[in-house]
Amino acid sequence: MSAVLIFDIETIPDVAGLRRLHGLPDDLADDEVAELAMQRRRAATGNDFLPHYLQRVVTISCVFRDAAQFKVFSLSEPESDEAGIIQRFFDGVERYTPQIISWNGGGFDLPVLHYRGMLHGVTAPRYWEMGEGDYHDARDFKWNNYISRYHSRHLDLMDLLAMYQPRANAPLDDLAKLMGFPGKLGMDGSAVWSAYQAGKIDEIRDYCETDVVNTYLVYLRFQKMRGALTADAYAEELAAVRSSLSAIDAEHWRAFLAQWPENGEG
Repeated sequence: MSAVLIFDIETIPDVAGLRRLHGLPDDLADDEVAELAMQRRRAATGNDFLPHYLQRVVTISCVFRDAAQFKVFSLSEPESDEAGIIQRFFDGVERYTPQIISWNGGGFDLPVLHYRGMLHGVTAPRYWEMGEGDYHDARDFKWNNYISRYHSRHLDLMDLLAMYQPRANAPLDDLAKLMGFPGKLGMDGSAVWSAYQAGKIDEIRDYCETDVVNTYLVYLRFQKMRGALTADAYAEELAAVRSSLSAIDAEHWRAFLAQWPENGEG
């Protein structure tokens, strides 16, 4: 089994960057800085979603799967700052060269990691390899790299399933639930900023981890559809995921499994 890394990020407004760009005083509260920026964004675009480069990464959650293991983990505050979180993610790509899987990673997660990583001086040579480097297999990356939209080293599952047509995109939560998987539990992306302000970093991490496992489960269904997994292999992998999560002593996984009964459709 080749290594795959499924990932998802959670972000908050880059308050320090907003202060710098707009010349805002230090004594203005963080929530006021963010609200001012979102008001300006609404006036300019009709929505308050800040640009990618002003999204500060607080968590990257991952599923790593290879022949030896299934592992769910997070790179998060307060254990690491934003620079450390992003650098550790790209260090994993450097070490394992996995296929990376996302849901809207091409539209959101990776552009954010590009901008924020560059701001912090992060290095990611393997990730940016496109066939011109010094690696022994560098030439392979000319035809299959992480950057090109239609290459498979990064598979944006949402983008592919929609045939690269934004009007055909499906929400991960809806699709997961339709397939019999748990979907989102307890939070969604719109609640991350308020949760962060309340000091609920652990809840943000837990939410991101359940999201990334949902992505992996939908990816398995896709692998079954395209013939990469037989029906038996698909069922065995679902059982392996369930078993791995059951062994983790954490409330969010107990809640996740409670929403994913063994006789469910998944």
